[in-house]
Amino acid sequence: MNIAQEVLKALKEEITEVEYNRYIKHLTYDAKKSTSDLAIFYPQNALVINWIKNKYSQKIAHLFEVKSGSKVTVQIALKNSVDKRKTKKIVEQKVSNSLLNPSHTFDNFMVGGSNQFAYAAVKSVSENAGNVYNPLFIYGGVGLGKTHLMQAAGNVFQNEGKVVIYTTVEQFLNDFIRHVRNKTMERFQEKYRKCDVLLIDDIQFLSNKEGIQEEFFHTFEALKGSGKQIILTADKHPKKIAGLEKRLQSRFEWGLVADIQPPELETKIAIIEKKCEINKVVITKDIVNYIATVIDSNVREIEGILSKLHAYSQLMHIDIDLEFTKNVLKDQMKENRENLTMDIITQVVAKDLNIKPSEIRSKGRSKNIVYARRISIYICRELTQNTMPQLAQYFGMKDHTAISHTIKKINELIKDDEDFKVKIEELSNKITSS
Repeated sequence: MNIAQEVLKALKEEITEVEYNRYIKHLTYDAKKSTSDLAIFYPQNALVINWIKNKYSQKIAHLFEVKSGSKVTVQIALKNSVDKRKTKKIVEQKVSNSLLNPSHTFDNFMVGGSNQFAYAAVKSVSENAGNVYNPLFIYGGVGLGKTHLMQAAGNVFQNEGKVVIYTTVEQFLNDFIRHVRNKTMERFQEKYRKCDVLLIDDIQFLSNKEGIQEEFFHTFEALKGSGKQIILTADKHPKKIAGLEKRLQSRFEWGLVADIQPPELETKIAIIEKKCEINKVVITKDIVNYIATVIDSNVREIEGILSKLHAYSQLMHIDIDLEFTKNVLKDQMKENRENLTMDIITQVVAKDLNIKPSEIRSKGRSKNIVYARRISIYICRELTQNTMPQLAQYFGMKDHTAISHTIKKINELIKDDEDFKVKIEELSNKITSS
């Protein structure tokens, strides 16, 4: 068994069986063209090259180092694309330990009010590494674009020839454990403390891990002391991460802390339109609006939804229309209509429109109250079993004819005012999906 076979066997133990069989099992090692510091592998086909490069190159290089004791550059390429000129160029390149997704760029990140500050901060850092906002700490909920922004900066740095390490806390911890076990901690420290840029995702998972916090503290100090850029992400502000040492917490706040909020409706619509353009998915404006109102806050779902629609359409030979979209996505919407009450609906509408529920049910005639009342009446009529007299009593209106007149007015607005229609759809889906 040669060293490459030993490495792939070791890799098999670290990844799932499905991953191994799909991507690694068919890799072919070129023993003739490989050298002591260059390992060349040929994949099964061109479709998996970038995926293997991005996801497994670093792990393969690390395992070569563990097995041989020397650093190796890993090249994944089609067999007929490897020549001496390219090989020489690769050997001379700086080793980058990043697993950056090349599609994460600033150009395809949709900027809106919810993420504008974080975007501006990361963009600024990408133009002046180590000198402004160091460290940069980005926090927010799942699927809001933290990793995209971080990696966009990483891709800028990498294109400039800087040594970039992108990793998650889990990968950092696993790497740490391996080096402790193999008694090669000096290599671990050299790897993480000699890079130009360190990007770490999900820093909240350092919580209550004393040993790794100690090591990360010294890594942080070494990088910061030598003017190297650090960008971190988490799901919450440093102050709110329980089980985090005070000295780390304070250092995470040394530079700049920026948050990303769930996107507003207009930004979600822009994101969907951009994803459709990138993935060549053709859908109408009605479908775009519907998807935007179905998704509550997790923008990461958008790509999955579009892929699902596209796949269903291709496999079933059906055009993507609104009815088809609703049918495909029905499993993603929890149907809780039988439990809905007028109080619940009024509270959701009031919170969204920043007024009091009591104002919606009052006699107030100001523009914002009338707007909220109309939406509440319409949604209550659509989503509950209450009769018009019951609606009239609840909303303090004269009788069922007043409700009937209001419903007629709302239907006219829905027909003529696209913004009003989208707002009703957004709130209706928010209520039925909660």
